[in-house]
Amino acid sequence: MATVATGTPQGGPDVLIGRAGPLGRITLNRPRALNSLTHPMLETVRAALDAWAADDTVTAVLLDGAGERGLCAGADIRAIHDDAKRGGAGGRAFFRVEYPLNELISRYPKPYVALMDGITMGGGVGLAGHARIRVVTERSAVAMPETRIGLVPDVGGSRLLALAPGELGTHVALTAATMTAGDALHCGFADHYLPAAALPALTDRLAAGDDPAEAVAELAAPAPPSALAEQRAWIDHCYAADRVEEILDRLHATGLPAAADAAAQLRAKSPTMLKVTLAALRRARELPSLAATLGQEYRISCAALAHHDLVEGIRAQVVDKDRDPHWSPATLAEVTPADVARFFAAPAGGDLHLAG
Repeated sequence: MATVATGTPQGGPDVLIGRAGPLGRITLNRPRALNSLTHPMLETVRAALDAWAADDTVTAVLLDGAGERGLCAGADIRAIHDDAKRGGAGGRAFFRVEYPLNELISRYPKPYVALMDGITMGGGVGLAGHARIRVVTERSAVAMPETRIGLVPDVGGSRLLALAPGELGTHVALTAATMTAGDALHCGFADHYLPAAALPALTDRLAAGDDPAEAVAELAAPAPPSALAEQRAWIDHCYAADRVEEILDRLHATGLPAAADAAAQLRAKSPTMLKVTLAALRRARELPSLAATLGQEYRISCAALAHHDLVEGIRAQVVDKDRDPHWSPATLAEVTPADVARFFAAPAGGDLHLAG
C-alpha cells in the first residue's frame, strides 16, 4: 500500500488524518481487519473533508489504506450482524453517516484521489468509487459483494453497477464477482491504472503540490485487458432478462462453462436479495443522480436490517463460517413482487434526504 501520511496524524487510531504539504491525507488504519469501516471512522473522515474544503492551504486529498492487503474490505459486518439482531438502530445510524459521505465525495470541491490498491469492496467502493480521480493497480480486487451475505449493493454501488456497459454490472452485482483492475476500468469503477510501485512517487508529487490529474496521467500505464469485456456477449444476453428465474434459464441454455458457474453462484445466494438487487439496478438506471440512488439504497438497507437473510448470511460467511446459509424464503418462486416492493418503501424512521 502507499505510505502513511507524513506529519502528525489526528483522529482515532483506526483512521489517520494528516498533512503532507498542501495534500490532505486520509489513511484507513485497521489493517488486521482489512481496514473495515466503523461509525467513528466515517465521522472522522467526514470531519476532515469538511475542514479541508474550507482550507485554502489544502489543494488536494489522498485516500489510501494501511497494510499490504487493500484499501478497505467494506463495513465492519460483524458489528452490523450483532446490531441487526438487536433491532438495527446502529446500522441505520451508520448508513446515515456513510451515505451522505459517499455523496459528498462525488462532488468534493478539490481533487480527491483514491488509491484502490488491493482489496476494495463494499464501503471501500463508497469512499473511492465516487472520487474525482480513481486509481487501480495490478493488485486491485474491486467488488460489491453484498449478495454473498444477504444484502444488496449500496454506498452508491448500485448506480455504478447500473451504468456499467451492457449488463456487466448486473452480472457483477448478482454473482458478487470480483473485478480486476482491467474490469474496474472497463465497468466505470476506476479511471487510471498505475503500477503499485508508482504509488509512492504519486504521493510525493501530490505532496509537492503538483496537479493531481497531470501527476496521475504521467505515471499511468496502459490499462490491462478486461476479462468481463471479453465475455460481454453471453452476459448481455443472459442478464437482459427482468426476472432472476429467466436469467438462470438463459445462463443454463448457453452451454458455456462460465455461464454455468455464474448460475451456480446465483443459486447459492439469497433468493430475496437477488430479486431486490435486480430491481434496484433496474430502478437505478432511471434515477437522476447519485443522491437519489443513495436514497433508494437507504430504504433497501433499512429493510434488510430487519430481514432474516442479512443476519443469516453474515453468520454463515463470517461468524460461524460454515458457508451454509439457510435463506428464508428458500426459493425464488417463494419471493413475491410484494416481498420485493417492501424493500423500496419508506422506512419507519423516515427517508434519507440528500441535497445533491
